[in-house]
Parts: sequence; structure tokens; C-alpha cells
Amino acid sequence: MGSRIVATGRATPRTVITNHELERRMDTSDEWIRTRTGIAQRYALCTDESLVEVAERASRQALARAGMKPEDLEAIIVGTVSSDFGFPSFACQLQHRLGLNSIPAFDVAAACSGFIYALSVADATMRAGEWSRVLLVGADALSTMVDWNDRSTAVLFGDGAGAVVMVREAGQRGVLGSILRSSGEYWELLSVRNRGIQSPIDAEARANRDDAIKMKGPELFKIAVKSLEDITRKVIERAGVSLDDLSLIIPHQANLRIINAVAQRLGLGAEKVFTNVDRYGNTSAASVPIALDEAIESGRIRDNDLVLLNACGGGLTWGANLIRW
Repeated sequence: MGSRIVATGRATPRTVITNHELERRMDTSDEWIRTRTGIAQRYALCTDESLVEVAERASRQALARAGMKPEDLEAIIVGTVSSDFGFPSFACQLQHRLGLNSIPAFDVAAACSGFIYALSVADATMRAGEWSRVLLVGADALSTMVDWNDRSTAVLFGDGAGAVVMVREAGQRGVLGSILRSSGEYWELLSVRNRGIQSPIDAEARANRDDAIKMKGPELFKIAVKSLEDITRKVIERAGVSLDDLSLIIPHQANLRIINAVAQRLGLGAEKVFTNVDRYGNTSAASVPIALDEAIESGRIRDNDLVLLNACGGGLTWGANLIRW
């Protein structure tokens, strides 16, 4: 018995922040941002919104597409580093909003790799026979953690949530394998301290700059490209298939230059790599499930396609999941 994704969903905050709007806030330009990141706009939480509300919308959409009700679930796992609370977990807050009780609900904190890690945890536990129906969510709001005067980070991040419903079933379709890696040696390349307050883009109060996201971009770029290429090759090899067998790669949407560099090193054409970073920015753990939902909606994924998900994030963490759709 294995696990299979049977439905997906996505949701974003109401507010769209374009590059031209950022031009009015900091020393940057649309051309500068597009050239270095491929990003044209991103969604950002405002003070009258909460990320758990966004995650609930994505979750209910995925459940409706799966033909399920919340009470059909046996577990909730959320990949996130953006909870409003140190505890309870984001997953417990989402569980409450869905009207559920008693079933396990917990977070997986692996920054931008959160959804990849959470999917691996869900798959392993379902294979062990513990659960049959799981809601898996990636949700983050890193726009609330940036210094809006720092153009090297503020232009990158957006907010959102993606959700999938997984079921335990026999057959050749489903999750074929996952590989996870981390290296705390490089933690300083991408980090954020525990903050006293979050700072949505429309907030009057601002968090201390020392509490904002810190990133060493050039060093992170090199390690991310190498790590994503390596983990992709390893999970493919372990499953006994080849890169030529892949129908589509859905990478973490951090930066178009990273995505293109990894694809080039793998020898993959643009037709085999899904991107939507131009419209969402880097939504951290939400980026892969949001992109997965869009890929399905746009007809880029069909039954029996071989689909690979990968991501690299703060920790540093990285990983990949291989799926027979």
C-alpha cells in the first residue's frame, strides 16, 4: 500500500503587490527585479487577514475537489514557519477552523522545503498503515518577515497556501519515493530570528531590522543549484527511472535564475519545468503546492505522468518527491 494525491487547492491573500508599487517604497525598479528574480508581482497579507484563513480556503477547495468533508480526514500536516503563535501549532489552528477534533495535527518546519518534508512524512506514515486520508498543506507569509527597506529580500517574498488531499491505496500510481537532506552548517545563509511582531506591508509598527530575514544571496544560489540537481538525480535513480521519463518538474519557486540553472544542469527543456514565480514570488513552503495546483489546472499533468517536486530552503534544507500521477 502507498499514498496518492487525489486533489489540490490553493489560495492567496487579497492584496497584490507589483514591482511598480515597490518602486515607490524602496530603491528598486521593475527591470531590476525581473532581471534578477523573474518576479513581476506577489501577494501579501495585510493587517486584517490571517494566514490560517488563507490556508483554510485552500484546504476546503482541495477537500471539495476530492469529494470529501473535513470529518473524513485522519490527520493534518502543515509545512510552515509562519504561525502567529509559538504554540499551538498552525495545524491545530487550521484543524479548529475546519471544525475537527481529536485527529493528529502538527507542523513541519523546514522553511521553503516544508511541503516536501511534510509530504515525505505523510507518505511514510500512510505506508505504515497509520492513516488513510490526510490533508497536507504548505503555507507561509514571509512578506511579514522582511525589512521593507532591504531590496535584496523584500522584493522576493509573497504569501499564500497550497493544499493536497492524500489517500492510502494500492497500485502503481502515487508517491514513488522521497529524499530529504539538511545541513545546519549553512544556517546563516538564510535565517530569521523569532520576531516580537510580524510586519504586514500595511502595518504602522515595524519589526526591528535585526529580526528581519537575513540572506546571503550569492552563496545560497550556488548551494541551492548544486543541492537541487543532486537530490533530483538521487530520487530518480532510487526509483529506477531516468530523467527522460519525467513528464514535469515542479520546483520551489524561489528565483527564476535558480530554476533555470537547475534545469540546465539536468539537461531539461523549458517544457518539462513548471514556473509561476513571476506571479507569486517566493511563497516558501506554499510554492510547490500552489504550483502543483496550477499545473494540474492548466493541463500540464495527466494520469500516469511522472512528476518530480523539489525545494531548497533555510536550514539549509532540501529534498525531492517523485510521484506517478
